[in-house]
Amino acid sequence: QVQLVESGGGLVQPGGSLRLSCAASGTVARLNTMGWYRQAPGKQRELVAAVILSSYTTKYAESVKGRFTISGDNTKNTVYLQLNNLAPEDTAVYYCNAAQGFVLSRAGDYWGQGTQVTVSS
Repeated sequence: QVQLVESGGGLVQPGGSLRLSCAASGTVARLNTMGWYRQAPGKQRELVAAVILSSYTTKYAESVKGRFTISGDNTKNTVYLQLNNLAPEDTAVYYCNAAQGFVLSRAGDYWGQGTQVTVSS
């Protein structure tokens, strides 16, 4: 079983920044892809960014390109998301996701509990 624990969410003003962290633990041989998804009220969960930990290959949603940066540490099964120039439409619950496969285009089997990001003045 794999546990993903997120941290770093909160309330921030428009234009501000946050850094989300997600650490994986448990009985997993190796996690190769980790990423972040978000879900706003009344909307479907969507990919924000994902990374293949061994190659640092990344994928971003168009809406966050140039503002958000994903990074990972494959020795620690940890992934980070730096959120800059935040806008009210970034408000959502952000979920960490992980997979043993090397696939950026779909979510893996493991999910965190979610962390709230609220952008408001």
